[in-house]
Formats: sequence, C-alpha cells, structure tokens
Amino acid sequence: MQRQPPPTPALPRKREREPTANAVASGTPYAIAFPLQAILRHVLLIAGAAVMLAPFIWMISTASKPQTEIFSSELHLIPHHFALLENLREAFAKANLLRFLLNGLIVTVSIFVLQVMVALPAAYALAKLRFVGRETLFALVLFGILIPPQATAVPVFLLLHKTGLLDSYAALVLPFTISVFGIFLMRQFFKTVPDDLVDAARMDGISEFGIVWRVMLPAAIPAVTAFGIFSVVAHWNDYFWPLIVLNSEHLRTPPLAVAHFRNNEAGTSYGPLMAAAMVIIAPLVIAFLFAQRRFIEGITLTGIK
Repeated sequence: MQRQPPPTPALPRKREREPTANAVASGTPYAIAFPLQAILRHVLLIAGAAVMLAPFIWMISTASKPQTEIFSSELHLIPHHFALLENLREAFAKANLLRFLLNGLIVTVSIFVLQVMVALPAAYALAKLRFVGRETLFALVLFGILIPPQATAVPVFLLLHKTGLLDSYAALVLPFTISVFGIFLMRQFFKTVPDDLVDAARMDGISEFGIVWRVMLPAAIPAVTAFGIFSVVAHWNDYFWPLIVLNSEHLRTPPLAVAHFRNNEAGTSYGPLMAAAMVIIAPLVIAFLFAQRRFIEGITLTGIK
C-alpha cells in the first residue's frame, strides 16, 4: 500500500484589522469609516478657519472698494472698481501712518526688551534656585496673571501724573516692564532644562547672572520667541492705555490712527479706514509668519515636565 505524504500545514491567515466601535454601530466598514472621520475633521477645521479669516477678508475687500460700492445695497467681496491704491493714498494723507508705525515699533520693542530683562532672572530663580518661600512667590505670580491691567489703570495713571511722565514714551513703556505671564512662561521652560547643565556652568565659575544670560537665554530662544509674539501683539494693538496717557499726536500708536477717520459730520471713510487697518496689521502678520516655527516650539516645550 502506497504511503500518503503528510498534509502541508496551512499558512496562518493575516489578521484583518477590526473596525472601530463607531463603524460597527453604523454598519460601515473600517476602510470607509476612517476617511469619513478625517473628512469631518477637516471640514470642521476649514469652517473654523473661515470664521476666523472672515473679518480679514472683509477688511481687504472693503479697503479695495470705492466709497460708492461700500455703501451700495449689493454685497460682493470682489470690487467692481479696484480702489486699494486710492484708499491707501487717502489713508496716508489723513493720518501720519509712518510716524504711528514707528511709535508702535519703539514702544513694543522697548516693552519686550525690558520684560525679558526682568522675566529671565525671575524665572531662573523660581525654577532652579532653592530658597524659602519659592513656591509662595510662584503662587503670587500665578495670582498676578488674574489681575487685568484695567484694574490698576487709575493708580498707575496718578503715579505717572505725580512723576510728570504723562504724554511720553515712558508712560507707554514703564507700566508694562514686569510681565507675570512672561515669568510664568519662562519658568515653565526652565523646568525642562537639565540641572546638570546649570551645575556644569557653576563648576566652570560662572555666576548666577552669567548662567541666566550665557546658558539659559540661548536655550530659551523658542520660549522667548513665543513670549515675544504675545507681548508684541498685545501692546501693538493696545488702544486703552495710549488713549488715556497721550495727548500729543506725534506720540500716538497705530491703534489710535483709526480716530483720524472718524467724522461725525461727513461720516466715516471706511475705505481709507480699512486700508489703514491693513497697514497696521501687516507687520504683525509678517512677524508671525517668520517666527511661527519658534513660536510653536516654545509653546510646546513649556508644557513638558
């Protein structure tokens, strides 16, 4: 009797990926359910982006229209007659925008530099030095974030009045020298820096202030950039404080430029107004586009423990 060869073992079947719970509940296979979730997510993101960009799109559209089209009953984004250059020319004629932009640059850069000079040593002390009451001081810093600047506007205004600093660059800069948010942000970033790096700098004979500026500052460039975006945007767009402390027109900051286009008798010139708003916003947009990678790194790394 001829002997039968042994049966060949069956190869294991490739395990199919199980569908998600949502796909099983809806009766949709996994291959179809996953793209639907991705499509829904992208639709929601695009809708949110459209809502956020709608005011800027309408601003550009209004700045490109002549006055007759702006007050027309027919709504359209694309102007029939492109009048952006005319509106820009009228905006620069009505308001000294270049001077206002220069004032905004001087004020925001001065505030940012002074805030960094104060925030870095304070954050280093709260993050790397051990002393009695450190946690209490950090709790006070967190409490300071909750206090809006409008709550201290009256006593600060009286202090500037007594010292004769009203209607000057100092009145715009000095009240914002200390940023509790900057101290908090830098402290969170310094927590991610290894202690061995600080100990090695101390063994090399570097002082504590030397460690702050020669070791910690280069390592904290992403956090400094992220804080710089927050600081510059906040003080570039500040309308409340400059309106209170300034009287001279040559010291006015960019947000105060909109007051030049308000006319109770002849009506507001919305075309030049939106053209001026475009000029005021453009430096912030350009700065963010150049610094967005560092901005994202700074925000991300401050959350790492």
